[in-house]
Amino acid sequence: MEHKRILVVVAHPDDETLGCGATLRRFTSEGSEARVLVLSEGLTARDPDAPSETRKELQDNCRRACERLGAPGPVLCGLPDNRLDTVPLLALVQTVEAQVEAFDPQLILTHHIGDLNLDHALTHRAVLTATRPMSGRGVAELWAFETPSSTEWAFGTAQPFTPNVFVDVAQTLDDKLAAMSCYDTEAREYPHPRSARALRARAESWGSVSGLEAAEAFMLVRRLLGQSKG
Repeated sequence: MEHKRILVVVAHPDDETLGCGATLRRFTSEGSEARVLVLSEGLTARDPDAPSETRKELQDNCRRACERLGAPGPVLCGLPDNRLDTVPLLALVQTVEAQVEAFDPQLILTHHIGDLNLDHALTHRAVLTATRPMSGRGVAELWAFETPSSTEWAFGTAQPFTPNVFVDVAQTLDDKLAAMSCYDTEAREYPHPRSARALRARAESWGSVSGLEAAEAFMLVRRLLGQSKG
């Protein structure tokens, strides 16, 4: 793949693995540099009064998962989980802008705008705003991924996820499942969408759509071709 620097922007720890873990591992194994930006702490849905040890455990799990995917040192912002709507959108945008400026990615991967989870939709909007094309600067490509247990559970009440980019992940799907196993409190038993069996089945299903053994699917939000920086 031609992308040299890839920024993954997600709302919660584990979203990077669920949404694009196998793709991320494929790109990093081919020489791309990747950084993961996690906006929220990812705790409220499970326990709003979680002690600091639990918060540290989840952060450590995220670091271990990202390490397995070839993107060590995730940026963990610690904003309130499932309450990103209480954070000014400008603050979210500026957080993303700071990472875009520092890392200068060619490709950004983030949530689909139509996800059931509001944090996901706000993350997408923040990314879109932070990367609005301007003369002499702009991220070349922006892809949106599905997040199992959020995208499909919107049941068509918002913009549907209609992918048009498919990445062959037959060789890195096991890496995604291994990274997901780092999140022992987030994974679920089958038939939950976050179970290992369901994640494998989803990749195989997208593979069958695109003529591959296994694939991760994305919507191409924007592509800038031939842009030279001033």
